[in-house]
Amino acid sequence: MNHWLIAPIVIPLLGGIVQTFMGYAPISLRRTLAIATTVLILVSSLILVSLANDGSYRIYAFGNWQPPFGIVLVLDRLAALMLVMTSVLALFAHLFSIGGADEGNRQFHTLFLFQLMGLNIAFLTGDLFNLFVAFEVLLIASYGLLMHGGGTVRTVPGLHYVVLNLVGSAIFLIAVGMIYSVTGTLNMADLAVKIPQVTGESRNLVEAGAMMLLVVFALKAALLPLCFWLPKAYAKATAPVSALFAVMTKVGVYAIIRIYVLMFGDDAGQLANLGMDWLFPLALITLAMGVIGALGADNLKTLIAWQVIISVGTLLAPVALGSEKGLSAAMFYLVSTTWTVAGLFLVAELVSSQRGSAGDRIITAPKMRHRTFLSVLFMMGAVAAAGLPPLSGFFGKVLILKSVESGPQMAWLWSVLLIGSFLSLIAYSRAGSIVFWRTVDGHLESPQPLKGTVSVSAGALIALTVVIVALAGPITEYTDATAAQLFDASAYTEILQTRMVGEDN
Repeated sequence: MNHWLIAPIVIPLLGGIVQTFMGYAPISLRRTLAIATTVLILVSSLILVSLANDGSYRIYAFGNWQPPFGIVLVLDRLAALMLVMTSVLALFAHLFSIGGADEGNRQFHTLFLFQLMGLNIAFLTGDLFNLFVAFEVLLIASYGLLMHGGGTVRTVPGLHYVVLNLVGSAIFLIAVGMIYSVTGTLNMADLAVKIPQVTGESRNLVEAGAMMLLVVFALKAALLPLCFWLPKAYAKATAPVSALFAVMTKVGVYAIIRIYVLMFGDDAGQLANLGMDWLFPLALITLAMGVIGALGADNLKTLIAWQVIISVGTLLAPVALGSEKGLSAAMFYLVSTTWTVAGLFLVAELVSSQRGSAGDRIITAPKMRHRTFLSVLFMMGAVAAAGLPPLSGFFGKVLILKSVESGPQMAWLWSVLLIGSFLSLIAYSRAGSIVFWRTVDGHLESPQPLKGTVSVSAGALIALTVVIVALAGPITEYTDATAAQLFDASAYTEILQTRMVGEDN
């Protein structure tokens, strides 16, 4: 059954290659094959989450090279959760794109599938260097997707995005080299064993490399002060690209969880909990900065882009606490906020298509078509994003608040999160009331009719906030088990003793 581990990588790889050679094929055929590929990715992810649910680790070693010498993929609960979350999001974003957003670039579907491949490699890899490779694959694809649609409006934000990520990649490579020079390995399980044994000047080199990695992951996650590139880049991208990018910052969050819990957790000796003292205050400041940005947003997509930054701060604060409860709560919130933000990006595009030249700007305009439908979707997304009952964002934030023990950290987290949620509600209320209800007399300039695929895609992602509430019990059980598995580093290191590829674990 271990061969299933390569499915989420091989499927988008083959699908992307096929799309590369179909640039001049009828767009209906390209769309059909692209959606079919995304559905297969989702099916393979669901199979993997069912396998991971028994709590064991599964590995796939390429070329039969045993770890720590070969390239390995590792499946556990966290990897499976990220795969399912991403594939569900990708399916609805991809469906939205065939409503017309994929036109103008013959390789849109190629880039979309290669982006998924890079994301899936990042979630499954058990090797630090291959995590770097995964970052490069998904970033190269994201460069093309960000520029999709043309126009100078995307040039400057796209340039900032490219330059910053190239700098981050260079730092990543240097940090990996520093760690390898001391430990002689980049296999994560092997590093978890060897890092506690490092002493003297070598320990300083590993510590420096680890802190450089934290900077890189903070850049990917858009943690303050490395977050200011995100609002313009996400706001200017096409809607399905912005929706898919909702999971991009979560890759940085995932990398922090994976590496700093496994390799620099409580068992890492003198390097235990490295960087966590910095992570907690930075997460709270990031949350506060995201709220300020949301209050000052002048269009819906910028408001939602700042919500991405708010969610990053909200996620990393409990992660920095270093407890199983905090990590479990963060993972519950991670699923909720990722789908909610992606759905809001799609809703913002639908709103823009119905308001003529006003677009998604937060200004008064003539009454739009389908106002009731779109306002309900926006309200549900806003309620979930702000953390109000009865939708999933509320339960995620409650779990985060309950995860912190009494003390100064509790006071800071409760204060910042609750005040931030209230101010976020004000930002969404202001935007919704102006866009949907404060209309002026006049006629719209040929508003576009809503297509079935785009309406269903946006509505489905927003509706997932209700589905998460309905399944809150099973999801919480899964995240609790995932957190317990992550904090048991010794179980992860046992994959080094796996003898043959495909052997049952």
